[in-house]
Amino acid sequence: MLKNTQPDMRPANPRFSSGPCTKRPGWTPDALDDAALGRSHRAKIGKEKLKQAIDQTRTLLGVPDDYRIGIVPASDTGAVEMALWSMLGQRGVHMVSWESFGAGWVSDVVKQLKLDDVKVLEADYGLLPDLSKIEFDRDVVFTWNGTTSGVRVPNGDFIPADREGLTICDATSAAFAQELPFDKLDVVTFSWQKVLGGEGGHGMLILSPRAVERLESYTPSWPLPKIFRMTKGGKLIEGIFEGATINTPSMLCVEDYLDALAWAENVGGLDALVHRADSNAAIISRFVEQAEWIDFLASDVATRSNTSVCLKIVDPEIAADAQASFAKGMVALLDKAGIAFDIGAYRDAPAGLRIWTGATVEASDLEALMPWLEWAYQQQRATLAASA
Repeated sequence: MLKNTQPDMRPANPRFSSGPCTKRPGWTPDALDDAALGRSHRAKIGKEKLKQAIDQTRTLLGVPDDYRIGIVPASDTGAVEMALWSMLGQRGVHMVSWESFGAGWVSDVVKQLKLDDVKVLEADYGLLPDLSKIEFDRDVVFTWNGTTSGVRVPNGDFIPADREGLTICDATSAAFAQELPFDKLDVVTFSWQKVLGGEGGHGMLILSPRAVERLESYTPSWPLPKIFRMTKGGKLIEGIFEGATINTPSMLCVEDYLDALAWAENVGGLDALVHRADSNAAIISRFVEQAEWIDFLASDVATRSNTSVCLKIVDPEIAADAQASFAKGMVALLDKAGIAFDIGAYRDAPAGLRIWTGATVEASDLEALMPWLEWAYQQQRATLAASA
């Protein structure tokens, strides 16, 4: 029986985008009242706020004291590119990819940097490569959580403590939602607009002592633009990691990030953020278990993301070549009804839905959304039946 009646409950906040993600609960523009607007980021007040953002990030994530943390240009993309262009080339590289953004880093290293000694370990969407095949005598580049496939590494056990190469980890949709073993990671990157619901344009670059040693002992054969340069005279530019940013940051966005960090501490810190994301993802899991027409893109429960949850349509009556239009129809219905915004699959990913479940999303909104997914599915089925 097709259900045409709309559910009674509606999400109070229909923002389920995977980036930029929804603001923290209760956010209003009043949170930005103390922003250092119209002031130089080099002035005392600007430096203090930037240093505060670095220090609070360290505290919240549990970043070791001997790791550097810098605020860098161009969001997570800029942070990753800084690491790739500044550090790679000293030894062979093993690129690990299982979704769109990981594939992008492969393309950069192979087609742009054009390094001679590059191995690539790949898996299709929904799968994780065989991590035991990674060669850690090489520098290794990988994403911790595949934002466009909903597949994550379950833990850092696959990374040896005595590795020879560096581990460069894009953790933009994992930071503040998943435990990151910093002792296994030499470079960690993320951006403000993901799990904490900040604004775009600023990246975070975290460097281990081994990464710093690489920067100070190795000079790439290619020229580096100013926004990639982290050393001068063979020494790390320490100011970058103390709030003296390479370029001009938005002090409005800095204030917003500080507000998000304060909220995160107030709700219980990292453990609470991880719990919120896990609980949110579990709501979708319970729905999928009882709905025969939908399933996770991630094939293994242990690798399912708790932030970027990717779903596929598995109704056998919907032909494979019709699944993209079917899913897009559902997304359009929910958007028009003001129920859910931006939940379509990423453009390069398999057809389906992608729902963000990070810590700033309220569980009550996800609970309210689930019956609407069923409603949208039934509406699309009715449309198909009418056109048959």
